[in-house]
Amino acid sequence: MANLLASLPERHFQTGCGVYSICSAHPISLEAGVLRALEDNSSMVLEATSNQVDQYGGYTGMTPASFRDWVVQFTGKMGLPKDRLVLGGDHLGPNPWRNEPASQAMDKARVLIREYAAAGFTKLHLDCSMSLGGDAGQAPSQELVAERAADLCKTAEAETAAATVKPVYVIGTEVPIPGGVAHDVDTGLAATRVDDAAETLKTHQRIFAKYGLEDAWSRVIALVVQPGVEFGNYSVAEYNPKKARDLSSFIAATKDIVFEAHSTDYQTEKSLTALVDDHFAILKVGPWLTWAYREALFGLADIADELSSACGLRQIIDEVMTSNPQYWQGHYHGSPKDLKLARAFSFSDRIRYYLPDPKIQQAIDKLVRELSTTPIPLSLLSQYLPVQYEEVREGVIANKPHELLRSAVYNVLTVYARATGNTRTATPVS
Repeated sequence: MANLLASLPERHFQTGCGVYSICSAHPISLEAGVLRALEDNSSMVLEATSNQVDQYGGYTGMTPASFRDWVVQFTGKMGLPKDRLVLGGDHLGPNPWRNEPASQAMDKARVLIREYAAAGFTKLHLDCSMSLGGDAGQAPSQELVAERAADLCKTAEAETAAATVKPVYVIGTEVPIPGGVAHDVDTGLAATRVDDAAETLKTHQRIFAKYGLEDAWSRVIALVVQPGVEFGNYSVAEYNPKKARDLSSFIAATKDIVFEAHSTDYQTEKSLTALVDDHFAILKVGPWLTWAYREALFGLADIADELSSACGLRQIIDEVMTSNPQYWQGHYHGSPKDLKLARAFSFSDRIRYYLPDPKIQQAIDKLVRELSTTPIPLSLLSQYLPVQYEEVREGVIANKPHELLRSAVYNVLTVYARATGNTRTATPVS
């Protein structure tokens, strides 16, 4: 059986279509992703990051194998065939251990990628761009980045030597900080220089050959570069095709590799479509999904307040975040008022790290339960969730809290499905 993404570059240059990759482990994100894939008769690409899922459990408490088992069971119950689920690993490398000696960090990175490969993750992003202990605080050279990436690739290849489905690889690391930057972004954000992109490809291909990884190189499907998109706490750097014109021409000349775009969250559909047209054929989306969920959740909380059945959800979320600031304190800055605003409404959506907290989950369950006893008045639905109000009126969704919440996330994925052409092709990724 061939990897579902192996022919993506060829398919993209023939049809202009692309794929979107879901970088979220929240159950509502998975539900929306499955529904979108079933609606489009397409495949679902779902990725975990190296700090989210690793051999020690990451911040989710799941190893690659346990994450796979959970996702396969979850999506299978919703009717998604297992052969239409693509699992990917994002930023796989030594980053979680970057402060440790290089040899020690790379030993742990090898275990990391071995476990991802053994668990059946078939889209692997090799990221060795960061300086490690012993690198004297200097960014590693292209040569060293490629050496370390090839080292990890060799580990993955050995683990999957007898596998029916071989992994595909993504290289390149000139990307924004995962999850958005900790300040407002400059709309003048520059795109990667063509010379740098060309050097990345050239160096990696040479080093892969040095390691005897020519076959693996034939399965490198994408290069990560900076297209000039990013989001901060309250602003979004919109894609400007003029900035990426040279990059687009460069990658089009290869015909066997596409670009992968990170931090595409909050871009307009027009911009996302333009990215795909310019051969950024893989679009990553993560924080926007849980941000949309949070937005709808706050809308339901406001409705509950109007109905005099307040659950105190927003206060509970802020109290939990304040008592355990590790996931947001490096991203938000300013006065206490500024911090409170950012904790609730920042595009960086650090709330997503706290959603599994028992206190927050209990408050959400209580809110959903109380608003499920009787239909929400349409006038309140129009006031606080106007998009879902229209969908309820048109019979697209039921006037039930869970469906209202899921709709918010589903609508984001619909934008990506249209931008990548999946709603037009209605065929599985192949």
